[in-house]
Amino acid sequence: MSATTTTSRLTTYDDYRHLPDDGKQHQIIEGELYMTPAPTTVHQRVLLNLFRLIDPFVNDNRSGEILIAPIDVILSMTNVVQPDLVYVAQERLNIITKKNIVDAPDFIVEVLSENTETIDRQKKMALYEKHKVKEYWIVDPSEKTIEQFVLKENSFHLRATISGNQNFSSVVLEKLTLAADDIFG
Repeated sequence: MSATTTTSRLTTYDDYRHLPDDGKQHQIIEGELYMTPAPTTVHQRVLLNLFRLIDPFVNDNRSGEILIAPIDVILSMTNVVQPDLVYVAQERLNIITKKNIVDAPDFIVEVLSENTETIDRQKKMALYEKHKVKEYWIVDPSEKTIEQFVLKENSFHLRATISGNQNFSSVVLEKLTLAADDIFG
């Protein structure tokens, strides 16, 4: 089953706030409402591994805050997404409100699933680039790879594709070094 578009008219954050709680993930990308089923157990395990590896680093360095889905990130009234993992730097913590995040996080991770791969690789990547997310990882559990994109001169550039026991470092979270094997368990 793939993500489905559910409207043909422009959807706004006001419309989104009134959606029923149906157990599905809802997001608005360029005014189109997307709906996907809950993530798989593999997806959730990878996401938890990422959180367990990154959160202690962020806390120890008091560099900001890490949050995991579901959390609404409001990029505009017609762009509301729920990334799998977000990091907001200490000096920008004011964008985190009681209900959501109201600007682009500094770093975003999307864990691919068969339902979201096209959206994560195309629509969301373009959206994150447009809103100047500094670093974006696409984590592929089926291929056991991580693609690391870094914003340079207003566009994403592939910095590395990592797999196996290869180590890589975050640009935004300086001195954070991980191995792909640690993420995929």
